[in-house]
Amino acid sequence: MGLPLTTVLPACVLGNMAPIIPLLFLLRNERLKKLMSPILNRAEKKSASLGVVSVEKQWASLAAFVGIPLPGTGAWTGAMGAFLLGMPTAVALSSIFTGVCSAGIIVSAITMAGKKGGLAALAALAIFTGKEFFSGKSKQDFLEADPYWDQKTVPTNTYKNKAPFTGKVISTKRIVGPQATGETCHIVIDHEGKFPYWEGQSWGVAPPGTREKDGKPHSVRLYSIASSRYGDDMTGNTGSLCVRRATYWCPELKADDPTKKGICSNFLCDTQPGSKVMMTGPAGKAMLLPEEDPTTDYIMVATGTGIAPYRGFVRRLFTEDTPAGAAYKGQAWLFLGVANSDALLYDDEWQKVKDEYPENFRLDYALSREQENKKGGKMYIQDKVEEYSDEIFNKLENGAHIYFCGLKGMMPGIEDMLKGVCESKGIEYDAFIKGLRSKKQWHVEVY
Repeated sequence: MGLPLTTVLPACVLGNMAPIIPLLFLLRNERLKKLMSPILNRAEKKSASLGVVSVEKQWASLAAFVGIPLPGTGAWTGAMGAFLLGMPTAVALSSIFTGVCSAGIIVSAITMAGKKGGLAALAALAIFTGKEFFSGKSKQDFLEADPYWDQKTVPTNTYKNKAPFTGKVISTKRIVGPQATGETCHIVIDHEGKFPYWEGQSWGVAPPGTREKDGKPHSVRLYSIASSRYGDDMTGNTGSLCVRRATYWCPELKADDPTKKGICSNFLCDTQPGSKVMMTGPAGKAMLLPEEDPTTDYIMVATGTGIAPYRGFVRRLFTEDTPAGAAYKGQAWLFLGVANSDALLYDDEWQKVKDEYPENFRLDYALSREQENKKGGKMYIQDKVEEYSDEIFNKLENGAHIYFCGLKGMMPGIEDMLKGVCESKGIEYDAFIKGLRSKKQWHVEVY
């Protein structure tokens, strides 16, 4: 058409941005989300690399994602990815705008100066967005005890019910598929480095409002922390929770009864970036990792959101550059029980660690609606653990630590299974468990 670049570039940028503003707001409508679910699912896969990190890193990642002029990385996909990650609208818009401008400049540079111009523009984009990732500490070693395994300085009850800490939500993201039984969210909370904790501890959350029956504030609910002490962004300023929305299906209404929903879980799953969360703790020492002997084996058994503390363990041992991870020579074995494949939590993270550390990390799932146990019944977590009973008992006899976390209803099945195995081996069950407890090899946190 022969139009000057000063006319074409602004027109292209405005044309790309015009539908993005209403799109980000329209996506909050539940009916529209369902209609667009196929597109949103594709966008989620494409934008998965943006990760659940700090807002600053999300901004830089999204700008780079939109700014590279390739199929499937444009403003529309970026907007849907930003929505799925729970980015604040203003942050998402500024990042997408930066990316759209960058894409226009790169294409213009290629048009005017060929390959060299395009490469120069790409290099500028990489420098501009990459500085967020290459600044700061490269190792996760700045929140360690001395020596790192010494548990004398584990923080407990820094913030109490009468004087809680106010955290700010960075992102809230659904992390289960459409066929999962219920909704589970991963929630990243900014604590500004003022709320230190260790892997295996819990945060208390006080939901806003008061109880109907007496007008008193809602009581604090405990949630296992689902990140290492360094947080998902590895800065030491954030922590994460893994929360399943508690609902009650009324057979008469044939719908969820809003009067019987979980107060705190629904509050957390409904949070938006910037939402304030009143928090207490950190609480608990029962689920800490004993790190003094780096050859110790860890057997981690979870149902549903009971996976939370183990995510912190695995990130500390394998994902992050920590002293504990550098020293670790044992084997961490994770068992997770959920209803079906869509209900699996953090599967992409487990698979990556399994590929990178095949000798040190093992993974087994119990999918009750998709697998059968040896008797032809549903595969529950105790059935999966029983499949490896000989190996597990051998590990325990050699000093392994075993952890259980999840709904308290998991423990009777686990205990009955262990009793049966002990009987088949000629072992006295009560004495066996007492021995594990006396050696601090037996860790339980159920709710």
